[in-house]
Amino acid sequence: METYETQARQRILDSAADLIAESGIEGTSIREICAAAGVTAPTVYHHFGDKNGLMDAVVTDGFERYLAEKRRRRPTADPVEDLRRGWRGHVEFGLRHPAFYRLMYGGARQEQHPAAAEGARILHGIVTRIAEAGLLRMPVDEAVQTIHAATVGTTILLITDADAPGIEGLSERVLDAVINAVLVARPRTEADGLPAKAGTLRGLLAQTPDAPLTAGERAILLELLARLADRRG
Repeated sequence: METYETQARQRILDSAADLIAESGIEGTSIREICAAAGVTAPTVYHHFGDKNGLMDAVVTDGFERYLAEKRRRRPTADPVEDLRRGWRGHVEFGLRHPAFYRLMYGGARQEQHPAAAEGARILHGIVTRIAEAGLLRMPVDEAVQTIHAATVGTTILLITDADAPGIEGLSERVLDAVINAVLVARPRTEADGLPAKAGTLRGLLAQTPDAPLTAGERAILLELLARLADRRG
């Protein structure tokens, strides 16, 4: 059960992330964060020490949320499909938590963050398995950097310019282009059928917040598509 202090700390983190997304770090004051979170300045200093400590905590909170989702995606027998699932999960997280995402990947902090290193290790493991299957056309480290740069760049573009012409379906187009760039061609198998199409539709639905569905219908459809995308055999 959450305590009042735990709830207050999370409100501060959430409010800080939202305000920073609107005004940037320099344009956001502790006073504004306190007003938005409904706390006093001593409460902020008690939990985080100073503004820099608060910024680091916001980034940490964002990475922990992201990694919690990433850890739940268990490896399957198909590392290429795992790569696709990881890409879609990354983009979906960014679209659901744009303020956190901008802080996580919009500056230098991510390079120094241990949670960022864990995420990189997970991606490196997937790409290594692809290489071991004889499907990689470049060294593992080069492929990891290519995939990471493309994923982050695509997500930031979707967050910052969601109404741009041609933006719909961008994530899947870039994903296909990256797969073609880093992997050698492989024969089409049954695994590329229904699971792949379900994963594609799930990704598109996640990027279409104005789809004509109620919140309940959307949640049910996303769950069903996730089950189909993860289907094996």
